[in-house]
Amino acid sequence: MTPDAFMHLPSLRDRVTPPEKSALRATPEVLALWDELARELGRPNNWRLSDQEIEDSRRAILGDLNPAQDLWIYAYGSLMWDPGVRFAEVRRADLEGYQRRFTYRITLGRGSPDRPGLMLSLESGIGCCRGLAFRIAADLADAETAILWRREMIRGGYTPVMQSMKTPQGSITALVFSANHSHSEHVGELPLNETAAIIASASGVIGTNREYLEQLVEQLVTLGIEDTYIEQLVRQMRDTGNV
Repeated sequence: MTPDAFMHLPSLRDRVTPPEKSALRATPEVLALWDELARELGRPNNWRLSDQEIEDSRRAILGDLNPAQDLWIYAYGSLMWDPGVRFAEVRRADLEGYQRRFTYRITLGRGSPDRPGLMLSLESGIGCCRGLAFRIAADLADAETAILWRREMIRGGYTPVMQSMKTPQGSITALVFSANHSHSEHVGELPLNETAAIIASASGVIGTNREYLEQLVEQLVTLGIEDTYIEQLVRQMRDTGNV
């Protein structure tokens, strides 16, 4: 990151995990540790996509990009506070026609087979998803997106696409990890009370599902972003005595 990476959003300077401190910076060494942990938990060798499948997916989307051009990455969930990549600039970014929804079931990380959790996806629909966009410098884009792909596409749970979006500094085109409706763990939008109950009780080897939601809410508050769905979800949990 350059010293002026937060020039547009100085309030985030201490609220975004530096890449060198990120436990989610999926280098080959970190991925090997995840594989070892999966084996210890009794997961099969094919618990994730192979290295080649992950790389083929990346090349299918980014292979034709201009190597001299910087790359923008859109963040709407954990990437907003822990992108795990080296970036040169961060902006507020509005993606029209999409909404945050907890529609991806997980049994690793913040969930387990006994206590599965839910992770955010981007679902197409009416409205606008307000998040962040991180700019990766052109000379780092290849290496940094390889790291990002191992994290986001480890089980193929998302559909990476390039989408145009608005920022206060002008329109950009960014890489977006949207919902993969054909994935076996995509459950669609569940009733709010069911979603709240799952998030309140789920936990895994890296923490609870509730902690994830709380981190999301804190970052949205810091950015002054209102998200009716997230607000209703937290309210539902509080009303039922789960938080």
